[in-house]
Amino acid sequence: MSKSAKEIVKEFYNYNLVSEPGKALSLIHDDIELIWNSADGLTIMHYPEIVESFKEIQRSYDDLRVEVSHVLEDENFVTIRYKYYIRTIENQDEELGIAHFIAIWQIKDGKLYRGHQISQPVMSADDSSGTYNKVKY
Repeated sequence: MSKSAKEIVKEFYNYNLVSEPGKALSLIHDDIELIWNSADGLTIMHYPEIVESFKEIQRSYDDLRVEVSHVLEDENFVTIRYKYYIRTIENQDEELGIAHFIAIWQIKDGKLYRGHQISQPVMSADDSSGTYNKVKY
């Protein structure tokens, strides 16, 4: 029995990109395209750029942890909301939240195929700390 699109995305995000990059890469389609809107602007990544970004993560961090808050599935599309936490090589005792993400993935051949991702750096007012600004309507 094959895995659902949601199970594939959850499995990918459960892998630690510092200690298990090969396992994460096994769930990435050879023809992957990731369109990423971040504070730095628009980045479009394909397989070679994603491999290089995984290598950079390994060089920069001692540990990387993801905290997933939402995973929604619609046929072969999955939306995931998550936050990354890191421990740097220089300060392994302190875990820091670094960014919030929302990604929409299309799954093809049991792998992540097309992604649209938006990220925002963690701020002092953060929804996971309960100190966010509440909007009045």
